[in-house]
Amino acid sequence: MPHALIGPIAVYLPERVETNDELRQQHPDWDIDLIEEKTGIRERHLAAPGETASDLAARAIEKLFSDQQIDRNSIDFLLFCTQTPDYPLPTTSCLLQNRLGLATRCGALDFNLGCSGYVYGLAMADGLIQSGVAKRILLVTAETYSKYIDADDRSLRTIFGDGAAATLVTASSERSLWGFQFGTDGSGADMLLVRDGGSRDAQDALRPRHRKRWNSRLYMDGPSLINFTVEAIPRLIDEILAANQRELGEIDRFILHQATRKMLEQLTERMGVAPERVPIDMAEMGNTVSCTLPILIDRMRQRGELRSDAVNMLVGFGVGLSWAGCLWTDRYQSCK
Repeated sequence: MPHALIGPIAVYLPERVETNDELRQQHPDWDIDLIEEKTGIRERHLAAPGETASDLAARAIEKLFSDQQIDRNSIDFLLFCTQTPDYPLPTTSCLLQNRLGLATRCGALDFNLGCSGYVYGLAMADGLIQSGVAKRILLVTAETYSKYIDADDRSLRTIFGDGAAATLVTASSERSLWGFQFGTDGSGADMLLVRDGGSRDAQDALRPRHRKRWNSRLYMDGPSLINFTVEAIPRLIDEILAANQRELGEIDRFILHQATRKMLEQLTERMGVAPERVPIDMAEMGNTVSCTLPILIDRMRQRGELRSDAVNMLVGFGVGLSWAGCLWTDRYQSCK
């Protein structure tokens, strides 16, 4: 039976870079040094006015095609993860199929998940490959959260950045992704929320968990999200290990969603593992939501930090509430 392999990844970050020095000048009352210490973020890339998630996605995909000399007619399926689609309908993946000149026999699917989306996408790609439906899949994540954030919102503007990542997932005879597990708790939907833009009337829409302090369309209850994360994610990790007869010490790297430095440090302490086994790398791009995992994998590959014989764990978590994880060995490194 064929299995999914995480192949090459291409990342696109918008040209506009917003630094913490700029924020310090615009908002001298913000304690930028303290914010940077907690978030681990120095700068973030922001989509230009009129630049959408599909624009970022298209640039990432074209970069992947060009850098890896990929025949676009070889793509069987496009999986597109975003929470900032171009339109309520049609699906953005259909627009991308046409824009990129993919074959009309190519399947195309949008799915709306945030920080757990990449792991969910890998699971769907693995299912398509194991069922024989597809052999070469584009798994694309793209987000423009900045369009939901007010310029005076200290809690959000300092964290979120925009970006896109395109991953070629291919069929392989070797298993490199396994042990998928998922979690959902919709009772926490009011922790991270955009109330408008859907078909629910405003008077009936979900309301923020606590008082809304800023005018952003996006609301986030950071403390509640941290509490959720430090409880649910170590439990998920334990469940994945137990289900696959693995011990904590057998995992080389825990590749976790890059939310903020503070959150990842609390998770690392709760898990009881050495900090070097939980990479933190978001200083130059911020929290890019569904894109953090593929961006981190790409950067770790470039630095030679992923061994082809090592077992790693991929974990995403956040808005929904939604979480997902799996075990992964980077076989692509050994077959390049």
